[in-house]
Amino acid sequence: MGEIWVLLLLPLSLAALHGVKGCLDCDPKFIEDIRTLLARLMPSEVPGRNQLLERQLKEMVHLIFKVSHSDKMLRVLAVQKVVKLRIWLKDELYRLGNETWKGAFIIQGKLLMVHQNLESKLKETLKSFSEVACSEDCIVTEGPVLDCWTCLRINTRCFKGEYCGEDDPQKAENREIALFLILLAEAVILASAVLLIYFCVTHRRKMKTIRRTLKKYLEKKLEELVGMADKEEEQKTLDPENKYTDSERRSFS
Repeated sequence: MGEIWVLLLLPLSLAALHGVKGCLDCDPKFIEDIRTLLARLMPSEVPGRNQLLERQLKEMVHLIFKVSHSDKMLRVLAVQKVVKLRIWLKDELYRLGNETWKGAFIIQGKLLMVHQNLESKLKETLKSFSEVACSEDCIVTEGPVLDCWTCLRINTRCFKGEYCGEDDPQKAENREIALFLILLAEAVILASAVLLIYFCVTHRRKMKTIRRTLKKYLEKKLEELVGMADKEEEQKTLDPENKYTDSERRSFS
């Protein structure tokens, strides 16, 4: 019966790994404090109590491992901010411990909300700190910084390379060169297209001008020919003697 209660009350993640360190469990005293606060949440007669509390502890203190390893830029955090996160978690568990016991399912739901809020706070805090610490301006608050992967304190104010998600400087440089070449190729293609359109439009305008000039020239020549023909007709009409040609006159004579 006790095992059935454990299965019903513990739909929690089992992905927390033994030996994995994170910002929240770098301090052994903090782990003991969380264990003590969790123990106050459930009466001793609840079936599967010890297993539930132990798994809740692992899920909470190893959450930083899941968050930070999802993105290599979420690795470092100011010790002062780590302390604030720990205080916040202790206050939440202390508040739950002062509430009236309403059953295992109720406390499990409340612990799930604390877990989700903790994950959200961790992501937001890590992301905002890393964006500043890895930026070119690099305006970081005073105090040591904690490497959440190794639990080592770092006195450096600004970070780059592996702490900012860059595995290999050579790879980063190659990515920048590739990006530059892509942008250069796009610029060349765009410039070629603009020049082609320019030449097409210019050629079209020139051809229109040539056709217009040729049309005017032909119209002018046609008018001249028509004018010459009209003059010849007028001369024949005004001078009947000249209506025959010289050869025709010789034949008559």
